Amino acid sequence: MTELPKPAEIFDRDVEWAELARFAADERPGATLGVVSGRRRQGKTLLLYELARAGAGFYFGATEATGTESLRRLGEALGAYAGAPGPVALADWPAAVDALLALGRDRPVTVVIDEFPYLVRASRDLPSIIQHALTPGRPERTGSRTRLLLCGSALSFMGGLLAGSAPLRGRAGLELPVQPLDYRAAATFWGISDPLLAARVFSIVGGTPAYRREYVQDDAPTGLDDFDDWVVRAVLNPARPLFREARYLLAEDPDLRDVALYHSVLAAVAEGNASRGGIAGYIGRKANDLQHPLTVLEDAGLLVREPDPLRSGRSSYRITEPLITFYQAVMRPTWTALEQRRGADVWRRSQRRYASAVLGPRFEEIVRQWSVRFADPDLLGGVVAEASAATVTDPSSRTSHQLDLVALGEPPPGDGPRPLLAIGEVKWGRRLGVPDLDRLARLRELMLRRPGFDATGSRLLLASAEGFTDDLARAASARPDVVLVDPGVLYAADH
Repeated sequence: MTELPKPAEIFDRDVEWAELARFAADERPGATLGVVSGRRRQGKTLLLYELARAGAGFYFGATEATGTESLRRLGEALGAYAGAPGPVALADWPAAVDALLALGRDRPVTVVIDEFPYLVRASRDLPSIIQHALTPGRPERTGSRTRLLLCGSALSFMGGLLAGSAPLRGRAGLELPVQPLDYRAAATFWGISDPLLAARVFSIVGGTPAYRREYVQDDAPTGLDDFDDWVVRAVLNPARPLFREARYLLAEDPDLRDVALYHSVLAAVAEGNASRGGIAGYIGRKANDLQHPLTVLEDAGLLVREPDPLRSGRSSYRITEPLITFYQAVMRPTWTALEQRRGADVWRRSQRRYASAVLGPRFEEIVRQWSVRFADPDLLGGVVAEASAATVTDPSSRTSHQLDLVALGEPPPGDGPRPLLAIGEVKWGRRLGVPDLDRLARLRELMLRRPGFDATGSRLLLASAEGFTDDLARAASARPDVVLVDPGVLYAADH
């Protein structure tokens, strides 16, 4: 199997490149299918274009067009790839798919169809045609080593390609999602070494690679003292593409038809209304009426529903894309003023809102991501399998207490209690002290009496961007069950 080295211009994405290269270099006979998905601006096209180029493969980027025009464009691209004097005549889509399979008669050939949903929108039976073309035992398949990769940004569509009774279910040998960069990789990509600045920038643009280059004209804040000016000139500036990006993210997804309703739902979540009932109350709808829009936003990858591990049947919603949270909390309510280029004034007036609705919740998410992906297992008493916010109820006083972090280990075999590795308090704009530690200790006592969880070794985690009081620092140094986490810990490679 020939190794395909990752091109230097592709940042990070080592895992994704390795999976794609392994798929593309497979020497076994028989055409194979792979599906690559991910929200726009994540670098899928660069990955697949470079993959095809590295192996002298074929890349075709579909556009919004009729089926006839798309066939003609594909025939022209095939003719150019083969060095033919003119386009390849493709009578219909079955003939087109067989022509793609024929490219791999002599060797493994990577064939990329990017923006595949555009083709299906004009030719609805295309997935069924590909299913038939890849029928086991069919000569066109067995005599080919085409490595066909279908790529798309419409997550609801791409997720359905291989699900349930979809035609291509069981046909794909690769299903690869391309996610945004994690918060550490994003800091490196932006060239930011200051953890406080990195967290602030991540809370607005997240880990979407495209926002680093064209969308801000390669403009990154030079330090904490430049952050406010950067927000005004790069994010709240109507002349920069990033300014309208959050609106376009909704407008370009074909499944988000009632855009006004979806904006209202996202605004409700950005305001801190995380439950279905809270969202319904915010937008003036009945909770039962929200099943469809919430499902559509989940399928589109813009919302995620997180079950409460401590309350069966309860869950909360969280916006996955930081830029959308920032838009809903800061930009949408002041859109007219921003269009009038009063961004500096808007930003001055939005500081408290930014801190409470954007920065604070995103910092909590960074801490949860750290506990799962980067924390030393010895620090938290084991490998964290999942981390989320949760609510602890005290039956004796009939009160509820919010936890910013509940870190759970892997479920044990059988019906034993699940390890509760840590519970945590996370605050961006407040120093944490001994009273916060005492509160966590009381909540841990409640968990010790709760069936289904083993809290005997639970750590008490306190995370703050403002730091900790001297009393708390002294208490933590004397107690191995107390873990203090600041931005330096979150961004340090050895934690």
